[in-house]
Amino acid sequence: MSEQRNKPPTWFWVVSGVSLLWNLMGVMAYIMQVTMSPEALAALPAAERALYETAPAWATAAFAIAVFAGVLGCVALLLRKGWAETLFVLSLLAVLVQNTHWLLMSNVFEVLGPTSVIMPMLVLVIGVFLIWFSRSSKVRGWIS
Repeated sequence: MSEQRNKPPTWFWVVSGVSLLWNLMGVMAYIMQVTMSPEALAALPAAERALYETAPAWATAAFAIAVFAGVLGCVALLLRKGWAETLFVLSLLAVLVQNTHWLLMSNVFEVLGPTSVIMPMLVLVIGVFLIWFSRSSKVRGWIS
C-alpha cells in the first residue's frame, strides 16, 4: 500500500522556506537570550533586566522547545514528511506555555508597554498557520 504524493506547487516551497527562516530567527533570539553576557544584562534598564533574571526555567525550556520544534517542522515540510504537523503542534503548545509566563505571570506590560503583546501574538498566529498549512499539505498529498 503506497500513499499518493503530488508534486507541490512553487508557493509551497516558498512558504516552507520563509517559515524555516522565521523559525531560525526564533532560534537566534533564544540563543541570544540564554547566552547573554553579564555585561549585556547589566546594560539593560533594571526593570527589563529583572524580566530576564526572574524568568523561570520552565519558561526558558518552553522557548527552546517552541523554536527548535518549529525549525524541525519546517525541515520536515521541506523533506515532504507528514510528521511536520506533529512538530508544529508541539511548537505551538510550547509557545502557549511560554506566553503564559510572558504575558500573564510577568510584569511585561508595565516594563515594555502594550506593544509587548505584538510579537507573542504574531508567533501564535504563525504557529496556528503552520499547523493548518501542514494539515492542508497532507490532504493535498504534498507531504505524507
